[in-house]
Amino acid sequence: GLPVPFSVEASKVSFSGSKCVIIYTMKTVHELQQEINAFSDERDWKQFHNPKDLAISISVEAAELLELFQWSGDDLFVREKKEKIAEELADVLIYGALMAEAAGLDIEEIIEAKLRKNSEKYPVAKARGRKVKYTEL
Repeated sequence: GLPVPFSVEASKVSFSGSKCVIIYTMKTVHELQQEINAFSDERDWKQFHNPKDLAISISVEAAELLELFQWSGDDLFVREKKEKIAEELADVLIYGALMAEAAGLDIEEIIEAKLRKNSEKYPVAKARGRKVKYTEL
């Protein structure tokens, strides 16, 4: 199957007899960043996007995501609330992208760097199947 992308859209559909071929294109992190920035720029909101206020906004939206799980006890709840979870998670990710922009950080670079760092802190041989902090491995 397709890798899990941030966004997928059908870019070309062709028919040949009884067969239908759909070619999918995935938006890159950079393209999504541009869309988020364009949305903000069209509304002249960049003036409000300083790191402090964006950090607060990330925390607020993360709390709204967390609130969806308050008093839930099973995975059925997640399935029932999937649309709302998606909305709140999107808010967190969008504010994260805005924070990266405001701080002059490249999302791909910082995620790759963090994954490398985590790979060192959590080597597979020690961390596989364990949920303890790296200091306890």
